[in-house]
Amino acid sequence: MTQRIRLIGAPTDIGAGSRGASMGPEALRVAGLQATLEGHGLQVVDRGNVSGPANPWLPPVDGYRHLSEVAAWNEAVHAAMHAALTEGDLPILLGGDHCLGIGSVSAVARYCRDHGKQLRVLWLDAHADFNTSQLTPTGNVHGMPVAVLCGHGPEVLTRIGGTLPAISPAVIRQVGIRSVDEGEKRFVHACDLEVFDMRYIDEMGMRHTMEMALADMDDNTHLHVSFDVDFLDPDIAPGVATTVMGGPTYREAQLCMEMIADTGRLGSLDVMELNPALDVRNRTALLAVDLVESLFGKSTLMRRQVR
Repeated sequence: MTQRIRLIGAPTDIGAGSRGASMGPEALRVAGLQATLEGHGLQVVDRGNVSGPANPWLPPVDGYRHLSEVAAWNEAVHAAMHAALTEGDLPILLGGDHCLGIGSVSAVARYCRDHGKQLRVLWLDAHADFNTSQLTPTGNVHGMPVAVLCGHGPEVLTRIGGTLPAISPAVIRQVGIRSVDEGEKRFVHACDLEVFDMRYIDEMGMRHTMEMALADMDDNTHLHVSFDVDFLDPDIAPGVATTVMGGPTYREAQLCMEMIADTGRLGSLDVMELNPALDVRNRTALLAVDLVESLFGKSTLMRRQVR
C-alpha cells in the first residue's frame, strides 16, 4: 500500500526578520500542492494548520527574538510531525520560517530513535543556519535551527523532543550554502558540519554533490529534506525575504530533487520561508510545488528507484 502524505501548515514568521512567511502554507495550497501530488496516484490528506502565538514583532532579548513564541510554535510542529510519523504518514511541513525546522527535525529524530532507524537530514538552503545568541547579528531564530538541533541554544529549544542534542552534526548534509556570517563560519568548522556550498557545486556539479550528500544510506535510513526556498537562485524564486544571488538554477534544483526521489528513502519534508508578499503572481510557490512533485517521482522518463 502506498504511504499516505500528510500536509501540515505552520503559518508563522515568528523567527524571521521580516513579515510574510506566515502566508506561505496557503500560497502552497493555492499553487495546487495537494492536487499535484494526487495526480501521481498518491494519497494526500491536508490536516490544516497548527497554531501558535501571534508575532509580537519585538527586539531581541539576550540574543533571541521572540524566544517563548518560537518555542511554542516549535512544540506544536514537533507534536504534529511526530504524530504523522507514528501513524504511518509521510509528513510535509508547509512553512512558515525556517526556525520551525527545530520542531520538525527533532520530531523526525525522535521517531528514528524510537524505531531504530538511521537519520539523514538534507538541509537545502542559502544559509548555514548555525548561529547562536553570541554569534547572531540579528537575534532572528530562523538563522539558528541547525545549531539548536545540534545542542547549541537555550534549553527551551534544544530539549524539544526529549534529548540533548536532538541530532548529531554527523547526520546533516547542507547543500547550496552561500551566505554564512563571520563567527558562524568558524563555528561550522569547529562542529565539523558537512557543507556542500555553491563553490563546491560550481566546481563539482550538482550530480556529484548529491551523490556525496546521499552516500552511505541503506534500507534502514530515514531521509528528511528541509527545503528552504531561498536555496534557489532569486532569478527563479523571488518570493523569499532572504534572497542570495548565485543559487542553483532550475535544472540544478530539479536534478537535486530527482536524485533524492531516486533513492526511494524520503520519509519527511519541510518547505520553508516562502513569502508571498514578495512573490510575483505566486511564481515561487508554483516552482516549489513543481520541485516537490519531482521529489515524489516526476521525471521525463520512467526510472528505477534504488532501495
